[in-house]
Amino acid sequence: MPVFDSIPVARLRAALLVPLLGVVCAAQAQPAVEAADPLRRDVLGATLAGEFAVQAGRLDEAANWYLDAARHSDGDAGLAERATRIALLAGDDRRAGQALDLWRRNAPESLPMRAAEATLSLRNGRDSAARRQLEALLRSDDPTGWRHAFTVLSGGGRDPRQAARLLERIVADGAIPDELQAWMAFGGLAQRLDRPDLTERVLDNIVARFPGEPRVALLRASQLRESGRTDEARAALAAMAEAALAAPDLRLAIAGEYEAMGDLDAAEATLAAGPQDGRTYVLRASLLARAQDKARLAALYEEVKAVALAPNPAQRLLLGQMAEYLEQYDEALDWYDAVPGGEERFQARLRGARVLHELGRHDEAWARLRALQADGTADDEFRRSAYLLEAELRQSADDPAELDAYNRGLSAMPDDPALLYARALMWERRDDIPRAEADLRRLLVAEPENVAALNALGYTLADRTTRYTEALELIDRARVAEPDNAAIVDSYGWVLHRLGRNAEALVELRRAYSMMKDAEVAAHIAQVLWAMGRRDEARKYFDEARAIDPENRSLLRALEVTGA
Repeated sequence: MPVFDSIPVARLRAALLVPLLGVVCAAQAQPAVEAADPLRRDVLGATLAGEFAVQAGRLDEAANWYLDAARHSDGDAGLAERATRIALLAGDDRRAGQALDLWRRNAPESLPMRAAEATLSLRNGRDSAARRQLEALLRSDDPTGWRHAFTVLSGGGRDPRQAARLLERIVADGAIPDELQAWMAFGGLAQRLDRPDLTERVLDNIVARFPGEPRVALLRASQLRESGRTDEARAALAAMAEAALAAPDLRLAIAGEYEAMGDLDAAEATLAAGPQDGRTYVLRASLLARAQDKARLAALYEEVKAVALAPNPAQRLLLGQMAEYLEQYDEALDWYDAVPGGEERFQARLRGARVLHELGRHDEAWARLRALQADGTADDEFRRSAYLLEAELRQSADDPAELDAYNRGLSAMPDDPALLYARALMWERRDDIPRAEADLRRLLVAEPENVAALNALGYTLADRTTRYTEALELIDRARVAEPDNAAIVDSYGWVLHRLGRNAEALVELRRAYSMMKDAEVAAHIAQVLWAMGRRDEARKYFDEARAIDPENRSLLRALEVTGA
């Protein structure tokens, strides 16, 4: 985890580690003498002890150490900020308030400090104070002020309903700056907070302030789609067709809205209107393949061949992909083999192996992948991808040699994070939790701050074992690094549920779902609601999870556990 640059931690860390850990343990064992501990008046020592506590996932200890460091520093705003943020993550509002007082004293005009102040007001249920503080950020002369207010409202509190109430007042007060990006952000937040009425009010404001702006129409279409008014959403998207011709990014966004409605044909037709390039051809081919529209896909394939009279490597790679989508595997293989060199050549070799596997020529596929794995001219990225692809293809064929692919990869590329992570997921899928844990811990030895591994290990321990306290410490380490990562917030909510703290868990899981509409998160919310006896609400979230991904493993386990 990061440590302040002003402190020479790297040079002293190794020397101080053992004695400091001893002091930390002693402080735990003898809380009565904690106040007399001279280390707490040593800025560097307390900072290091705080960082060791962070890396152990003991956020309450870390907040205490950093608060001591900030108190005895000569007005170091950075230490006060660190103490405040860790205390907020630890849910220690008392220490957060004390650290915030120091931060305010040392950096009274700091926007991050004022945002933390608003966050603490939200946490303590002081809505009036929070509104004043948020509106002060929004009206700040600093153009980034609204972003700080947005961050507080979107993730600082514990109750989405509270955030919606405050946003409603902010809109009514006209506090959002007259900037399209700000209004769009808060409109999206209203949408995520499941307040269609509030979203409509924000949209009305945007239309009045920015008439004719295509992005406004796009947001309205998205809101209509999410509220189930698909016919109106389609009409709104259709009205944007002409504007999309001159704006490639808008065309992509409109196609994304059609895709979200499940209308793959309309998404492809949107991309087909206007200038074409390699990106649009690939996206169109993918959409037609998913729609299983072989006739239009074949026509697109001929179109690309016609404009590629003398195909370059990128075009040959594209034509191979399109032939692959058409399941014309022999022709796809010819295109891949014709890619002459460069980065495209390595990608073509990988895709060619996949095609050989589809053709049932498995030995040739393995041989091609092994040749790439042993190719000293290939970047590590492609060699790693060759091991990962071999494992993926073997898994799809229920081939036990999947493990051998990972083992050979790790022999050639020791402690490679991607290979260790993938093998850990394989062990978890096979219900071999000790080996999954071993691989994730091995990864963390090489990369102690690997957030994905911290979260994966913490979630695995919470979900598949009873070692909930240990799981919480790992997830807390990930939260310090990425407090607004939806997957980590979901893991945090889930471990709180496993610890029996269902009310707190529900707040975090709802926050994760507002950031990421995912079947696993919806299933977690449903299971917590079920445990709280709120069965009708739980069924609603189970239905949403099924609509997103009916085969999600967490959903299936939750349905089995609850009998819903």
